[in-house]
Amino acid sequence: MPPVRRQFWIGVVSREHVQIGVKGGFIQLNHGKRAPVQRMHAGDGLLMYSPRTSYPDGEPLQRFTAIGTVATGTVYQVEMSEDFKPYRVDVQFLQAQEIPIKPLIEKLSFIKSKAHWGAAFRFGFLRVPAEDFQLIAKAMGVESAFAENAL
Repeated sequence: MPPVRRQFWIGVVSREHVQIGVKGGFIQLNHGKRAPVQRMHAGDGLLMYSPRTSYPDGEPLQRFTAIGTVATGTVYQVEMSEDFKPYRVDVQFLQAQEIPIKPLIEKLSFIKSKAHWGAAFRFGFLRVPAEDFQLIAKAMGVESAFAENAL
């Protein structure tokens, strides 16, 4: 079986929740659903985009807030309360600077409608081309980790 080709993802999560994940070395997406994290594999690149500072009523932020690499791709479930047991995947996050999305919109190919750019993030999780990922990584100051020869 051939190795799975490295893919690149963006998760849409409030900054407050991103910071919890960065501190713990994990992510959960779409309110802890299994399907989004199950699509990720070890070595995949992951960006976190935060439309708001906190969920659901935080201040508008519209920034990329974290970047890293999926560690093992193993999906696991944790019990946060009796009725909330989200699925997670471990991520090795890099030291990076948060950046606003607006200066990049025109250059990002995954954003089809530049006037309605927020629609690209409506499902909370999306796969993006390596070139777009690399452009954002460079703006966040971590281009060497995702340089073309590393892709």
